[in-house]
Amino acid sequence: MKVVAFNGSPRKDGNTARLLREVLLELEKEGIETELVHIGGKPVHGCTACMKCFEKKDGRCVIDNDVVNECIAKMAAADGIIIGSPTFFADVSPETKALIDRAGFVSIANGGLFTRKPGAAVVAVRRAGGIHAFDTINHLFGISNMITVGSSYWNLGIGLGPGEVEEDAEGLETMQNLGQNMAWLLKKVHAGE
Repeated sequence: MKVVAFNGSPRKDGNTARLLREVLLELEKEGIETELVHIGGKPVHGCTACMKCFEKKDGRCVIDNDVVNECIAKMAAADGIIIGSPTFFADVSPETKALIDRAGFVSIANGGLFTRKPGAAVVAVRRAGGIHAFDTINHLFGISNMITVGSSYWNLGIGLGPGEVEEDAEGLETMQNLGQNMAWLLKKVHAGE
């Protein structure tokens, strides 16, 4: 089994990445392979709603000059998907939103590439707005016939400056519980196959 996580923060080693690593560590303890893909800070084009993915049905977005098609392929191949973002003006980063929109369209256009895969949102936030960012990511899972994985609290970690989420003990515990819950669910799903 494999879980792929996407870091939508422009800071490759910032608070979002730290939270994602906490989740991935728990999955690895359970013998699940993980991969962390950094998309933040790279040129990522937003969806243009051209609907070419519905015409071509090739599992790809027609926009082919950024990392999104590589990400879609990783999402389709993975058993579980985690999307992490910092909170920018009460929502996800632009790179995260582009991934959500384009991957979501391509998945739906190709018969549900992500159907029944466990998905989890991870959000770093300074103070407020994190719940909206959390909801934005979870909307992808809901519309894609996925199984949304929760934790002991909303999947948020509090911190602004580099490494400040390390001081959020409850946030780190939430990430650990999230990883344990996703591992449990993946094992249940794969036991029934």
